[in-house]
Parts: sequence; structure tokens; C-alpha cells
Amino acid sequence: MNRFRHLAALSAAVLAATVLAAPAAGAATRPSCPTPSKTEVKRAKNSTIDRPARRSTAIRGVRVKALPRGFAYGEVSVSRHDGLTEYGYRWSDDRDDVDRKHRSLWVRVVCDPGLRGLNALKAPLQLGTFSGDVVKAEIGGRKVLLKEGDGALGHGNYVGWVEREGVAVTVMASEPILPQLSGIVAGIRL
Repeated sequence: MNRFRHLAALSAAVLAATVLAAPAAGAATRPSCPTPSKTEVKRAKNSTIDRPARRSTAIRGVRVKALPRGFAYGEVSVSRHDGLTEYGYRWSDDRDDVDRKHRSLWVRVVCDPGLRGLNALKAPLQLGTFSGDVVKAEIGGRKVLLKEGDGALGHGNYVGWVEREGVAVTVMASEPILPQLSGIVAGIRL
């Protein structure tokens, strides 16, 4: 009987080690930061417009679960500079950019080994920076930096957070989309 208990305990330990090790092995194969394919880099370089706009999986490795409807076109953006990679997608309608009813949403992933906290988002990003009147807030269950659009980015709100070490996400939502911003932020998955 003692031998049976010993084998049962050993089997339980092996099973527990296997179950606990399985997620760690899966996490090790997950890429640390979504990166654009060569095709996406080429599309961004050529300023290729998607009509109609791509849906929730427009950014490779990123899912935007709560994507508002009604966007007429979209465009990939890729930028590499100062050791950073910025990769995103901008959805938009056909209204003029200065029209307050213009609807646009821009989601971008920033890859930089130095990103460890919200203050790291004040780094020199090429498109949209968190400087000036920036506040810390909680939107969609995430602690974010929040900034009002400054004209260069358009009207609306600009938010960003560090998803995990080395990976940040920024979102620019125009004024008509602001009521949905919390759901958009909560629904972004890498």
C-alpha cells in the first residue's frame, strides 16, 4: 500500500508539473511584439489604401474586437526609427478631416525594449507623442496616458498604455467615436 501511495504522489507531481509548464512553453513561442510582414511594409511605403477598410484583424498579431462600423477606407502605417518599430492601421470615413463629424480610428503597436511603464510612452514617437497636457486615467480597464488631439493627430482623444514589457499600444479616436473608446480599448488583444 505504501508503494501505491508513493506512485500516486509521484504521478500527481508529474501531472502538476506538466500542467504548470504548458502555459509557460506556449508563452515562450508567442512573439514579444507584433511586427509587420514584408508585404505590410511595402503597402505602407506605397501608401496603399484599402477600400473597404479591413476589419478587426487589420494589424497582424493584434485584434481590435470592438471595431465601430461604417469606415470607408483604411491604411497600414509602418515606421522604424531610433530602435523603435511603430506598426498600425487607420480606419476612416469619407468626410473631410476637418469636419467634426469625421470618424477615424487609429490603432498602433510600438515595439521598444525600453518600454516598461506609462512614463516610457513619452519617448520620441514619430507619429503622436505624449507630451504637454497628458493625464493618467483608466479606460477600458487599462491604466493609460490620455491626451486630447492636438490638430496634428486630428480631433478626439489619444490614449496609450504598455501592454507588456517592450510593447505599447496607442489609440487615436475621433470625437464621434469617443463614446465607444472604453470598449475599443478593452477589446484590443495582442
